[in-house]
Amino acid sequence: MDRQRIINLLAAVAAITVFGFTFGLMFPLLSLIMESRGIPSDWIGYNAAMHPAGIMLSVFFIPLAVRRFGAKRAVIGSALVTACVILCYPFFPVFWWWFGLRVLQGFFVSILFAISEAWIVKFSEGAWRSRILALYTSILALSFGGGPAVIGFTGIEGALPFIVGAVVLLFATLPIFFVKDEEVDSEDETPLSVIAFAKKAPILLFAVGMFAILDAANLSFLPVYAVKKGFNQEMAALALTAFVLGNTVLQFPIGWCADHFPKRWVMAGCGILSGACSFLVPFVFGTWMLWPVLTVMGATAAGIYTVALAELGEKFSGHELVTGTASFSTMWGLGALAGSLAAGWSMAGFGPDGLPFSMAAVFLVFIVSVIASNGRGRRAPA
Repeated sequence: MDRQRIINLLAAVAAITVFGFTFGLMFPLLSLIMESRGIPSDWIGYNAAMHPAGIMLSVFFIPLAVRRFGAKRAVIGSALVTACVILCYPFFPVFWWWFGLRVLQGFFVSILFAISEAWIVKFSEGAWRSRILALYTSILALSFGGGPAVIGFTGIEGALPFIVGAVVLLFATLPIFFVKDEEVDSEDETPLSVIAFAKKAPILLFAVGMFAILDAANLSFLPVYAVKKGFNQEMAALALTAFVLGNTVLQFPIGWCADHFPKRWVMAGCGILSGACSFLVPFVFGTWMLWPVLTVMGATAAGIYTVALAELGEKFSGHELVTGTASFSTMWGLGALAGSLAAGWSMAGFGPDGLPFSMAAVFLVFIVSVIASNGRGRRAPA
């Protein structure tokens, strides 16, 4: 791997990791603020769904933005606008203004995320691709976990947590100046459309969507769930930190498996563990077992995304890879939209335990689908 490729990879990972910190802060922060002001769980879900709605709106714009402005300028511009949107939250009244702000946040965050992740997938090519991507997912998860932890220091009242989020996000632009990617910025071919990509990689998109349902549901509602079950706000935020921190120690083994065994079976194994852990949450809540269960659930759910990214990098390159990561963002948006709504409805209709039980049911569907698709398709080489 040449020197510039290493610089590109490290810079892209650094940028998206700093972004992940802000992302991990905003989801639980907004949900906890709304819960503290008496807003019902289903309406918190509707509001949380606006973020993935913004992501879905951005997917058709991302390939055009790369061709028009260049990848680097598109990422830097989207980071600056996202920071401005974050600063608007404490100065606009909860609740209705936040619908529009979350759409804008999701739209511009998706541009930053899709392009940066395309760089990471591209520059990690080689026999160690899955393990490199696993390490990237681990670092990203660590930054996600740091976001909720900040709430314990800043609290949820006032502008301070939003200022922290915006300032940290601005630091994400600094590593981007070191990225050099002439291939994407100079290619003249017509970008692959999102619809065309979906026809080429339906199983990958389905896997991303299923992961997104669990991811968004827990990012938005796990702190609310914990509060309703008896935790204070600080402990509720730490529950979410446990959910995302599992990636720091368990992603590399998942990446190793993806480099040595059929990726579809690795995905199915991750789905089985995620669904089982989600089902166990109500039974271990309030005991020490809650923390390892949350950790394994988060790690294996993210492992599905790690394996999907590795397969994406093997099959696509150039503008097609950018369209692929943009399509992943869109599918994450669709899944997150469904996850946020389903979590809100399940908690409103069946009480707090509706959240983990509904997520377990989702992963049962995913497991059956992946095993069935693998049985119909060609056996992947080990």
